[in-house]
Amino acid sequence: MADRLFRDRSEAGRVLAGLLEHYRGRPDVVVLGLPRGGVPVAYEVATALGGPLDVFLVRKLGAPGHEELAMGAIASGGTLVLNEDVVRGLGVRPEVVQRVAEREGRELLRREQAYRQGRPAPELAGATVIVIDDGLATGASMRAAIQALRQHRPARIVVAVPAAPESTCRELDALVDEVVCATTPSPFLAVGQSYWDFAQTTDEEVRDFLRAAATARPAAGAQGPTEVAAVGSEAISAPDGVPDDDALLDLVGDARLVLIGEASHGTHEFYAARARMTQRLIEEKGFCAVAAEADWPDAYRVDRYVRGRGDDPTAEAALRGFERFPSWMWRNTAVVDFVGWLREHNDRVGGGERAKAGFYGLDLYSLHRSAHEVIAYLEGVDPAAAARARRRYACFDHVSGSDGQAYGFAAAFGAGDVCEQEVVEQLVDLQRHALDYARRDGLPAQDELFYAEQNARTVKAAEAYYRAMFSGRASSWNLRDRHMADTLDALAVHLSRRHRGHPARIVMWAHNSHLGDARATEGAANGELNVGQLVRERHPRDCCLIGFTTYTGTVTAADDWEGPAERKRVRPALADSVEELFHEVGEKGFLVRFGAASAAARALRPPRLQRAIGVIYRPETERQSHYFRARVADQFDAVIHVDDTRAVEPLERTAAWERGEVPETYPFAV
Repeated sequence: MADRLFRDRSEAGRVLAGLLEHYRGRPDVVVLGLPRGGVPVAYEVATALGGPLDVFLVRKLGAPGHEELAMGAIASGGTLVLNEDVVRGLGVRPEVVQRVAEREGRELLRREQAYRQGRPAPELAGATVIVIDDGLATGASMRAAIQALRQHRPARIVVAVPAAPESTCRELDALVDEVVCATTPSPFLAVGQSYWDFAQTTDEEVRDFLRAAATARPAAGAQGPTEVAAVGSEAISAPDGVPDDDALLDLVGDARLVLIGEASHGTHEFYAARARMTQRLIEEKGFCAVAAEADWPDAYRVDRYVRGRGDDPTAEAALRGFERFPSWMWRNTAVVDFVGWLREHNDRVGGGERAKAGFYGLDLYSLHRSAHEVIAYLEGVDPAAAARARRRYACFDHVSGSDGQAYGFAAAFGAGDVCEQEVVEQLVDLQRHALDYARRDGLPAQDELFYAEQNARTVKAAEAYYRAMFSGRASSWNLRDRHMADTLDALAVHLSRRHRGHPARIVMWAHNSHLGDARATEGAANGELNVGQLVRERHPRDCCLIGFTTYTGTVTAADDWEGPAERKRVRPALADSVEELFHEVGEKGFLVRFGAASAAARALRPPRLQRAIGVIYRPETERQSHYFRARVADQFDAVIHVDDTRAVEPLERTAAWERGEVPETYPFAV
C-alpha cells in the first residue's frame, strides 16, 4: 500500500479543498456530499471554502435478478432517472420499475431524515453546487445525481472527487460546468486503492459531520499558525541554501548515496548550494563521485578533465559537450566553478587515481552519441568487434535527424525498423569480451571499458525509451528513471572495485521530481516511480534524500522545448503549497529535517501543493503546469528552502535572457 496517496477521506478532502480554492468565501456555494463515503470528504471542502454542507442521496435501482446492474437511480427530492437501454434490454415492466423505485425511495427518505434530523434541505436554485464523493469508478451514481440536481436549477454544477479513471472524468466533464479529479490512477482498480484507510463511514459519522458543519466556521486562509510554528521551531539556518557543516554532516550520517534535488533546472541558489554541500561531503566524508541528471558521454568528458586525463584545457571547455537542449542545465557559471574546484581538488590530493573524485551522467538521451562512443572504443581495442557494432547500430541510420524521437516515432507507428534486437546483441557482445579488454593498462583501461559498457547500456535503454514515448507518460518516465537508478548502482559497484572493495559514496544531482520518493506524490496514483523511490527500496539504510524549494524570484527557462533560454519572474507560491508555508516561516534560507518524532514532519505529512519547474516555465498556467500534490515529509529526508532566488547564469547569455534582466538601477533609471 506504499503508493496510496491519501491516508483517509479527511485527507483526501483537504486535497480537494486546495484544488477548489477559487470558490473560497463565495456566498453562493453549497457543498453536497454523496453519503456515506463522500460526506467526510465534503466536510473538509466545506470547512475550507467556508460554505454550507449537506447531503445529496442517490439510490441505485437494481434490475430484478441482476441487482448489481443499475437500471436507474432515485435521488434526493424524488427525482427518478432510468437507464432505458437496460430497462428495454432486460424487458423490465413499468410496474416492476415502480415497485423497485418505491422501495428505494422509502430507504432514501429514511436516510435523509436520519441524516438531517429535522433540518430543511438547502435551497439550490441559482447556487453553485459542488457535488463530492470519495471516488468514482463508472460514475453511474454521480450521473444520476447530476440529472437530479438539474431539476433544482442551480447556476453551476461542479463535480469533485479524489480519485477516478480519466475516462470517467472526461465523460462527466461533458455534463457539468467543472470536473475536478484530484488523481486519475492508471490502471484504475478500485476507489479504495487510493486510500490507506478506507473503512466504511457509518450513519452516525455522517450525522456528526453535518452537525459539525452547521457550526459557523471561517474559511481557511493562509497556513495555520501551528504548522508554521512547527516548521519554524525546527528550522536550521541555511544562508543561501547552505547549512553549516555540523548540520549537513549530521544529516548525511553514514549514508553512501546522497541525493540532492532542485525545484527547477534554472535557479542559481540550487546549483551553488548543491555544489558547496558536495564539496564538503567530498572533503569531509570521502565521497568519490557526482552522478548527475546528464547524458553519460557528455558528463564523462568532464570526468576526464577533472581527473587530468582529458584534452580540454579548462572547465568551460570540458563542458562544451553539453550541446543538447537545455544546455544551460550544465553550461552555467555555477557548474563551471564546481568543475574547476573538482579539478583543483583532484590535483592536490594524494593517493593516486583511486583518491580522485569523478563526475558522471545517468541519463539516456544520448542514443546516437553513445552508439558512436561504443564504436570508437572498440576501434581501439578490437577492430573486428567495432565493425560488428557499426553494422548493428546502422539500424538507426534509416531515420534522419540526430535525436532519438524521430526513431521512436517511426518504430512505434510502423514507419521504420525496430532496433531492439541489435542493441541487445551489441551489449551482450561487448560484455562477452569484457575480461579480455579489461586486462590492459590497469585502472585507466578498466575505466574506459566501464565507460563503453555503460554507453552500450544507454543505447539499449534509449532505444526502448524513445519507443515508449509514444505509448504513455508513465511507461517512458519509469523506463528513464529505472535506467538512471541502474546506472547509479552500476557506478557504485565500479567505484567500489576501484577503492579495493570499500563501498563508494556518491552524491546525485537531479530535479526534485526524480529524487523525491514518488510513492509520496500523486504520480504514484498514475503508476509512476522514480530514482528516489528505487534508491530507498534498494538501499533503505544507506541513502539520504534532500529537496530544495523557493517562494519567488527569477529562473532561467524556456517557453517551449528547444526554445531560447529566458530569464523569467517566478510568481509567489500558491496558497496551500509547501513553498507558501515555508515563506510564512519568515526566514531567508533554512533546512528542515523529517525525523520520526519531528513536529515539522507531522505538519508536512498531509498532502500539499508543491511546485516543480523544469526547463519550461509557463506562469500563465502555473497551477496546471507546475504544481502537484505530495506528502513532503515522506518524499524527502530533509528540505532546504531559499525564499527569494535568482536565475542561474548560462555561459551563453542569449538576447532573450538579457532582456529578462532587471537593471541594477531599477526603478530610478540612473
